Amino acid sequence: TGLMAFAGLVPSERSSGNVRRRGRITKSGSQELRRILVEASWHYRKQATSDLILRRRRMGQNPEVVSIAIKAQHRLQKTYWKIATRKHPCTAVTAVAREFCGFIWSALWALESQED
Repeated sequence: TGLMAFAGLVPSERSSGNVRRRGRITKSGSQELRRILVEASWHYRKQATSDLILRRRRMGQNPEVVSIAIKAQHRLQKTYWKIATRKHPCTAVTAVAREFCGFIWSALWALESQED
């Protein structure tokens, strides 16, 4: 999405004809947003749980956004470990940050469509 590109979390591309070559993340866009997303993504190394504090924080929130958050928590934790077993943990965290950005966009989209 555009939010991922704005954060600079999309892969660079050097393509010619039918050959597509993807490289590292572009790092164009908001350096601060990218840093915050990557820092937040480090927390997905831990087991996804729903403790009392988190359940209290979710009370009174939009149910659609809460379901997106729960789905994101489980999926991002699984994604981290799937990638971290094959690649460097920093690479896995960057991939999780990109996917996390997509979940944020999805939650914002759900809130915006509900207001209309």
